[in-house]
Amino acid sequence: MYLHLPSSRFRMPHAASSRHPRLYSSRVICSVALEHKARLGHCTKVPRNVNMESLKNGYLFPEISIREAEHAEKYPHAKLIKLGIGDTTRPIPHIITSAMAQKALALSTDAGYTGYGDEQGNKDLREAIANVVYKDKGVEWDEVFVSDGAQGDISRLQMLLGSGMTIAVQDPTFPAYVDSSIIVGQAGKFQEETGKFQNIVYMRCCPWNDFFPDLATTPRTDVIFFCSPNNPTGTAASRPQLERLVEFAKANGSIIVHDSAYASYISDDSPRSIFEIPGAKEVAIEISSFSKFAGFTGVRLGWAVVPKELKYSNGFPVRKDFNRIMCTCFNGASSISQAGGLACLSADGYQALCRSIDYYHENADIIIDAFTSLGLKVYGGKNAPYAWVQFPGRSSWEVFNEILERAHVVTVPGAGFGPGGEGYIRVSAFGSRECMLEASRRLKSLLK
Repeated sequence: MYLHLPSSRFRMPHAASSRHPRLYSSRVICSVALEHKARLGHCTKVPRNVNMESLKNGYLFPEISIREAEHAEKYPHAKLIKLGIGDTTRPIPHIITSAMAQKALALSTDAGYTGYGDEQGNKDLREAIANVVYKDKGVEWDEVFVSDGAQGDISRLQMLLGSGMTIAVQDPTFPAYVDSSIIVGQAGKFQEETGKFQNIVYMRCCPWNDFFPDLATTPRTDVIFFCSPNNPTGTAASRPQLERLVEFAKANGSIIVHDSAYASYISDDSPRSIFEIPGAKEVAIEISSFSKFAGFTGVRLGWAVVPKELKYSNGFPVRKDFNRIMCTCFNGASSISQAGGLACLSADGYQALCRSIDYYHENADIIIDAFTSLGLKVYGGKNAPYAWVQFPGRSSWEVFNEILERAHVVTVPGAGFGPGGEGYIRVSAFGSRECMLEASRRLKSLLK
């Protein structure tokens, strides 16, 4: 067995090497090997998963958190404004938290205690999602699977579909689709020259194609991950665009995984669900979440709709396999969270949440006005709580660092969402009105 030693760590004096080359080199190698082993401590004989080794650097949002912490240490007295990670900031309405509190208190009584619930979710909540969110869209309650959030569903769907699937993603796109495909072994090798993984089809979405991919030049894949309203661009697909996507999937025998986590922010006539499109139940799964709709980022509650009409090539229903995944890998969402979800979908709860969404829309207007007043192109904000700001010819990490260093404002570099995000930053509208106004003032002062 040979020990590879970096040249900076091993230098053999010329005189000693000429006298006893073998003796000297073996002693030094053994010494360095022992030092290396002592530094690592005990190691098992279990190799690291090669797919984990393929993940590029850190996951985007933890990396931003690290840079935030370093900045706070460097500038301890600066008031940092966080417009990066899309974490909601408005309090959850009392009508919803009181429902969760009542459920929690009931657990301390004999009459109110409940143990395990159905892995697929509370039937009342499944019916409420079908009747309120998917009213007149043909979704039945037993096609709804309640979960701990859309991001968990992305990974469970990857497990369901397996490592042999080919996938397509929007570019730019939410990084969890790509990272989960790497982990299950779908992605292939990373290509440094393109910034892409070999086995993933990147569907470019940019201003000149109205942020919708050119399906005429998109090769067939088994699975298409499609997020609308899109994170990070903040744009929602129109009805004709989604009709083309469904037709494309049907013609190619593909499955669409439609992420509608930001659907409640749509303010125009764009579809809020892919199941508004005729025929979509034969080719699509939809995942969604209470996180951005209800401020449940810490409460954790979401759902997936897997239609009965969706079938594999051999005719077997996909829904039955997804049910098995939920039963095997997930023991059901928290009963307390589900009580909150029911309250969200009540008439009064829904109305209260709409007021919070209006507040975030107003925040987005403030941020958009700040950047457009500086002559910058800004996209999004209308149908999602994100502004997608273009800085032509500049590195997105460079812009991120400059805004953080000089304005003490955290954003997200577009390159973290794929090669198509280079030259952009994403700015979140989640925050207090005071923070939005102060961030606007700082950005105008910095970038004018």
